[in-house]
Amino acid sequence: MKLLRVGTAGSERPALLDAEGILRDLSGVVPDIDGALLADDAALGRVRAAAESGELPVLDADGLRVGPPLARIGKIVCIGLNYHDHARETGAEPPSEPVIFFKAADTVVGPDDTVLVPRGSVKTDWEVELAVVIGRTARYLESHEEALARVAGYAVAHDVSEREFQIERGGTWDKGKNCETFNPLGPWLVTADEVSDPQDLSLKLWVNGELKQDGTTAEQIFSVAEVVRYVSQFMTLYPGDVINTGTPAGVALGRPEPKPYLRAGDVVELEIGGLGRQRQEFKPA
Repeated sequence: MKLLRVGTAGSERPALLDAEGILRDLSGVVPDIDGALLADDAALGRVRAAAESGELPVLDADGLRVGPPLARIGKIVCIGLNYHDHARETGAEPPSEPVIFFKAADTVVGPDDTVLVPRGSVKTDWEVELAVVIGRTARYLESHEEALARVAGYAVAHDVSEREFQIERGGTWDKGKNCETFNPLGPWLVTADEVSDPQDLSLKLWVNGELKQDGTTAEQIFSVAEVVRYVSQFMTLYPGDVINTGTPAGVALGRPEPKPYLRAGDVVELEIGGLGRQRQEFKPA
């Protein structure tokens, strides 16, 4: 299933994109798309039955904002330097264990919402990423099979980053990762049963129409299953938590000088095969 949330910011309602690409209203079936829904097999069964019935009300998509596909996100765990090609382009040694940092849930906006270039920023960068949405509590997992069984679905994430804040201002990476609007998510939460192999997904990103990133999750150093298993050794993952699994080569940071960092007025588009497409205009904060 392709689950999404539509409407003005803060007032989104649950919806579903059916097999024919028709947008349908789910608000009469479930109150929202969140961790509680993803952990409730009976509720998901009602959603699936309603989708298959073809009787859900049709929504007019014209002019209708698409919000983040997940409400009440618990935490966003991010994996850094998780693609072989990205490590090569930045001159970094591939990590022996996953690099973990966090983004606050309040960085999440809709897939086509405006992204704000922080005040004083000169190195705002793009990163298309596969987001993993947790649907079952995960703690101390022992196998990749257990890990994938905890995954409710997948989505497109844009891990917008400010490299000067991240790398040159001391401390941890968090200062360059948590600026407002720095995590567009969606358009859909695609349930795990529709993604046969999370290590066989194409990722692309364009800036002002120019292709900048063209990668595949096959280049991940640590697979989706290994990331979920590994993270569960250090923290408990709950339904509604999100893991951003890293970005392939092609970011501004990895380019020759002068590096083409983002400025107000730029337009970024990104997509992952089968998971949908985003478009953001960048404006000053």
